[in-house]
Amino acid sequence: MFRTILTFARHLMTVLETVEKNKEEIRELRSEFGELVIAVEGLKHDFQRLRESEKLEREKHYLALENALLKFERRLPAPKSGKDTR
Repeated sequence: MFRTILTFARHLMTVLETVEKNKEEIRELRSEFGELVIAVEGLKHDFQRLRESEKLEREKHYLALENALLKFERRLPAPKSGKDTR
């Protein structure tokens, strides 16, 4: 009987130690997860800024091309009047 109680007490101590280790590991994992969430949020903002920057760059190139075409059109001779103007 005493031996059974002693065995039970040892098992209980082992279980309690395991529970404490698990609690500590959970705290560490939550901390790491929080850091990971912060890193992912940072990447999300970086990608949004990059996407916006690339959009503005495309718009700038489009406007430069449009401006160049308008300048080129101004240098073309005026269309001739008459029947053959197309």
